[in-house]
Amino acid sequence: MKTKFVALLSAFGLICSSTAVHAERLVIKGSDTLGAKLVPQLAEQFKTQQPDATFDIAAEGSTTGFAALIDSTAQIGMASRPAKPEEIAAAKAKNVTLKVTIVAYDGVAVIVNAANPIKNLTKKQVEQIFTGEVADWSAVGGSGGAISIYTRNTSSGTYSEFKELAMKKRDYAPSAQKMAGNEQIAAEVGKNPNGVGYVGLAYTKAQGIKIVSIDGAMPSVDSVQKKSYPYARPTFFYTNGEPAGLVKAFVDFTVGPVGQKIVGEAGFVPIK
Repeated sequence: MKTKFVALLSAFGLICSSTAVHAERLVIKGSDTLGAKLVPQLAEQFKTQQPDATFDIAAEGSTTGFAALIDSTAQIGMASRPAKPEEIAAAKAKNVTLKVTIVAYDGVAVIVNAANPIKNLTKKQVEQIFTGEVADWSAVGGSGGAISIYTRNTSSGTYSEFKELAMKKRDYAPSAQKMAGNEQIAAEVGKNPNGVGYVGLAYTKAQGIKIVSIDGAMPSVDSVQKKSYPYARPTFFYTNGEPAGLVKAFVDFTVGPVGQKIVGEAGFVPIK
């Protein structure tokens, strides 16, 4: 009788273990650029292959993704910038190895209100605008009016990357208004005739805005792939070491043919 009871317990344990594997929850935190549109679409398609998988996605900025990986509250950190040296050091202190996978490429588009006559800006003018060195549209060929700058907040990877790519690491103008996400920047610029901001390629279809070319180059799949657009960048998934199990399955899906098709459809540039 005791042997049968032990056998039943073992069988019950195997069933529970199997259920836990199939119903595993994948927690993904970090970049708004990736997490507001692309990753939810990837997750929905992934669930058609693994219907028992569940997702918890929080898109609050790349910095939050690294923090969540380091304190083990997420299995994947989404990032639109590389890990900073201090984040790598903090991870090592907690025996976390930040393993990076490029999942898509993006172009950071400079946007203005659709009513703004400006069609092109030089890289120097972009730097001057976002640092506050130029404060009126008339100084860059516009019809006049105080420039209203909209940026991402400091937890955003795009906030840091745009400083790197477009501003020679200079500080943003004190008057710059910090927004939580790409969609919020697009919405504010779309409402303000004097507004200017930047968004990822996937967010350039918002009403009331238009993209300005930079030294004649427009952000596109072709210009990002060829790196002829100056504000092109990769975007990333970070994991704690080599991914395994459901984490590996989702990363592999993302960089595989089906995932990369979704990458393109979502407005990003595929890696292959």
